[in-house]
Amino acid sequence: MAWRRLERHYTRKSNYRTKDHFKAPPQNKIVKYEHGDPSAKYEFSCTLHSKVDIQIRHNALESARKSSNRLLEKKLGRTGYLFKIRVYPHHVLRNNPLAAGAGADRMSTGMKMSFGKTVGLAARIKTGQPIMEVRVNKNNLELARMALKRAQHKIPCGCTIEVNKLPL
Repeated sequence: MAWRRLERHYTRKSNYRTKDHFKAPPQNKIVKYEHGDPSAKYEFSCTLHSKVDIQIRHNALESARKSSNRLLEKKLGRTGYLFKIRVYPHHVLRNNPLAAGAGADRMSTGMKMSFGKTVGLAARIKTGQPIMEVRVNKNNLELARMALKRAQHKIPCGCTIEVNKLPL
C-alpha cells in the first residue's frame, strides 16, 4: 500500500483557501480499545511488538482486534482476561485521485490543486513499540499467545510476541 512506509508527517497547508483544512476527518473504525476485566489481577502480560517502523491503518487494527478478541471472549468469557490496543490511529491519510480514460482532461486538475482528500487514518508505529496487549493468568497463557498470533496475521508487518510476568 502507498501509506505503509513511515515517512515525515504530512503537514503542508494548501495554497488554496478552500482546501487548507479538513472538511471532515475520517471516521475511526476502531470501536473499543479495551476489553475484559480491568479491575482483576493477572499474572502474565503478552504484548505484540512491531519489528519495523510502519503505519498501520485503522481498518487493519480493527480487524486484528475483532479476530483476537473473539477467541478470548469465546474461551474465557468477558472477565477472564484484559485486552488492550496500545496505539491510536491519529495520522490522517490523503489521496489525490487522478482520472484516466476518455474525457478525463475535463474532470481532473492533475497536480495543480493536489492537496488530496482524506481517505483514512493510520497509527504511526516505531520498531519495538507495543501494538496490542493481553493480560491473563498462567493457565490461559497459551490462549493469549494464540489470540495475538491471530492478530499478527491481520497486521501488515512482522511482529514478535513477548511474554512478561506481572508484579503482584
